[in-house]
Amino acid sequence: MGDEKLLDYTPDYAVPPGETILETIEALSMSQAELAERMGRPKKTINEIIKGKSALTPETALQLERVLGVPSNFWSNLERNYRQALASMRERKLLESDIPWLSEFPIRDLMKRGIVRKSTDKIEQLRDILSFFGVSSRESWERIWLEPEGAFRKSSAFSTSPGSVAAWLRMGEIKAQTIECAPYNREGFLSALDEIRYLTSEPPEEFQPRVVKLCAEAGVAVTFLPELPKIRASGYTRWLNPHKALIQLSWRYKTDDHLWFTFFHEAAHILLHGKREVFIEEKGIRNGGEKEDEANRFAANFLVPAQELRRFTRKGKKSKAAIKRFARELGVAPGIVVGRLQHESHLPYSHCNDLKRHFE
Repeated sequence: MGDEKLLDYTPDYAVPPGETILETIEALSMSQAELAERMGRPKKTINEIIKGKSALTPETALQLERVLGVPSNFWSNLERNYRQALASMRERKLLESDIPWLSEFPIRDLMKRGIVRKSTDKIEQLRDILSFFGVSSRESWERIWLEPEGAFRKSSAFSTSPGSVAAWLRMGEIKAQTIECAPYNREGFLSALDEIRYLTSEPPEEFQPRVVKLCAEAGVAVTFLPELPKIRASGYTRWLNPHKALIQLSWRYKTDDHLWFTFFHEAAHILLHGKREVFIEEKGIRNGGEKEDEANRFAANFLVPAQELRRFTRKGKKSKAAIKRFARELGVAPGIVVGRLQHESHLPYSHCNDLKRHFE
């Protein structure tokens, strides 16, 4: 029995409270005319309530309580449930045309994460998607996420899979709402970044809660969320309000040099750029406009100062032992040094990759 698959069933009808009124008066051998007389209401009004054509008001519920001896809240609840069922049926009819829209979202993965219920009812899935994004309709969703002038749409990430990218971003925003942050403080954030730099050699179970805590104390919510299928996003930055920023990181590429470069790149957007801007980073994040270049330089030099890198490369020693020693001197993970050397052509991309930490 426990292994049987339960079928979803949503009634396509609504029962008006008038049917229960009719059953009750019939059990009392009372006619509609007598009920109307006892309530002091026109017979036509009572008939329309019984047929569901007129709403059962709180005043009517109180009158029914006195005449039939059934509590008024019982009748009010029947009326509320009936009107809600009617509204749900009307909405279901409207949503039927949007069922193909579901294919734009990674429904299976959203089910695994508990965002969409494991239901075979496509309408219920649509309702879950709308609730997840906090919008009332597909049109509202498109106005927020897809209009050309919208902040999110400015990223080329949406050319791959708008639904998947938007879902990943929304997951981060919801997670960030649970992170209590002090009001943003620029000096405090810079101080946090200094401390986080020395956490790059730690394993995720050590650095992840520390990064979240340190940044929250400076007004920045940091979330680590695995990517969804069909997206190439590695980082995301936006201001949730004038006093709270968000940095969202995926585990894409799964090596420490990429993860930490992305984190400090996103941090640069907060420090250097406007509060109305949204930044969604994709593969590489090394090429882009002026602001992306600024963020790249900040991240690269914050992790491995340019002057220190020149000093190291002039020595001509790029052995694993030398890289490890240089990383210890800087206080960063060896994989970060390897990534920087590879990017600046001081080291082939095929060399020293075993010094990078791979995250699972």
